[in-house]
Amino acid sequence: MEEEYDVIVLGTGLKLYRRFNVIGPPEPMGRGREWNVDLVPKFLMANGQLVKMLLYTEVTRYIDFKVVDGSYVYKAGRIHKVPCTEEEALVSDLMGMFEKRRFRKFLLFVLNFVEHDVKTYQDIDPKRMTMREVYRKFDLGAEVMAFTGHALALYRTDDYLDQPCLETINRIKLYCESLAKYSKSPYMYPLYGLGELPQGFARLSALYGGIYMLNKPVDEILMEKGKVVGVKSEGEVAHCKQLICDPSYVPGQVKKIGQVIRVICILSHPIRNTNECTSCQIIIPQTQVNRKSDIYVCMVSCSHRVASDGKYVAIISTTVESENPESEILPALELLEPVDQKFVSISDQYVPKHDGTKSQIFISRSYDATTHFETTCDDIRDIFQRMTGASLDFKDMWCVASDMDKQDGE
Repeated sequence: MEEEYDVIVLGTGLKLYRRFNVIGPPEPMGRGREWNVDLVPKFLMANGQLVKMLLYTEVTRYIDFKVVDGSYVYKAGRIHKVPCTEEEALVSDLMGMFEKRRFRKFLLFVLNFVEHDVKTYQDIDPKRMTMREVYRKFDLGAEVMAFTGHALALYRTDDYLDQPCLETINRIKLYCESLAKYSKSPYMYPLYGLGELPQGFARLSALYGGIYMLNKPVDEILMEKGKVVGVKSEGEVAHCKQLICDPSYVPGQVKKIGQVIRVICILSHPIRNTNECTSCQIIIPQTQVNRKSDIYVCMVSCSHRVASDGKYVAIISTTVESENPESEILPALELLEPVDQKFVSISDQYVPKHDGTKSQIFISRSYDATTHFETTCDDIRDIFQRMTGASLDFKDMWCVASDMDKQDGE
């Protein structure tokens, strides 16, 4: 360990029953090795930032993915499939007859929109006109605005309504393009859970001289003249020029911005009204439950090799808004009943107090309540820019990855 590295990355691993101080798993749950429950589960958008990164780095050669079966949105106490094609828009029970036609026109506008082609704008200035004005132009009502903004564009609040519409249009296009890849839903999830991602990176990094040290406690982060110089563990020191870590390693260098409640639920049945899906995402828009932020549910099962046969793992998450967080997730919990066993956690959310350029300690943000990786990838881009001074462009990475695929084909 007494060596010098360019960068050290600190990470933490936890086991479910040990994390919650619960004896288990009980006998009916099957063998422990059949379970791979992620404490902060997130799906990957099929055409999203993380998938492009995995393709570019070729980590995908070590990981198998399976498409998530469905994507749903909550309305008036029931869940409905998210419509994001012309055909689905016309048969969706989320809207009345006339609203279906208006939404179809809006969807066609978004799908045909090209940022560099003014002919596709339809008298909409994407850098000036707000999303609220775009909805008004297509005469879309409040409930259509809710599922479009939260289930398609994946916004957590309604702040986007009064911002230029370009970002929202691109987000909806991303959702639809991701869906078009596999038709069931726009989301993917690794077989055996998200633990496969660091495992894949570990195997790849070994090819380039990277070293993973498991079960190594961090005793101290060593500094000299205000800059990080290494990490001390069990009397040994690993020297480094830069350090990446999450807020738990440097509590004095982060500030709290809120809390997230997560409830892991073990089920013996699929979620009702999801067409017997073995995996799915459900978004409960804030307006449906009189909140300021959305509630998320993601469900996986033995089909993704994360649970015993006949068992399902559903995770509820949302931003805490009151003194009684568990009462805030009741609408989601009702969708899952009956629940065999549940694990509740409330986590503080932190952001770094500094950009890390002086100390060379680069701190990530705490995971938010969303069940997708897009906001996490934004954090990765931010850290990369702070570390190197250069921007991390996923579009360029995607082009390089596509060129590599073509060369392999030749």
